[in-house]
Amino acid sequence: MKPLPYLLLDIDGVLIPFPAADGSTPPTHVRHTVLPTGRRPDAPVPIWLDPSQGRILTDLLTSGLVTPVWCTSWRRDATTIIGPLLGLPEFPYLDLPRPQITTSHPDGYLWKRDHVDAWLGRAPAVWIDDDFTSLDHGWAAERTSRGAPTLIVQPDPYLGLQPEHLTEVTKWVAQLPTTRAA
Repeated sequence: MKPLPYLLLDIDGVLIPFPAADGSTPPTHVRHTVLPTGRRPDAPVPIWLDPSQGRILTDLLTSGLVTPVWCTSWRRDATTIIGPLLGLPEFPYLDLPRPQITTSHPDGYLWKRDHVDAWLGRAPAVWIDDDFTSLDHGWAAERTSRGAPTLIVQPDPYLGLQPEHLTEVTKWVAQLPTTRAA
């Protein structure tokens, strides 16, 4: 049997929407003040999370259809801060480097991609991130054509992850050749 596809999950722009130009966030999201690793205690960070996302994500994460992995610059804080605030089951994170970059696309594509590509090898994957470029979509198509099915899901960063994104993931995984382990 083929391995379960990885579900690579970003946070900023996916679970935490970016504020609109007027500073507003979706009314479904609740404000939290958190202290990420390395921040001074007097410099907490405000974030907004939609509590309903925890429920719908948990359904997917515990379905046995995917192997979830955080793929975010929040790194370990994804498992110790964000996941618990949403009531998500604990799952691992990809230990991404902390590049000295001024744009998330220093080479024309998402900076995480080289690290993700090396880590995935030929494993199938769904990657949910708000910051892909056309080069990332091309990379996913190329992986798929080489026998490593890859789906990119790109939420609007001002709205974040929506139920229809998870429906898309579920339908995509269902059409893959059998992925359940025996």
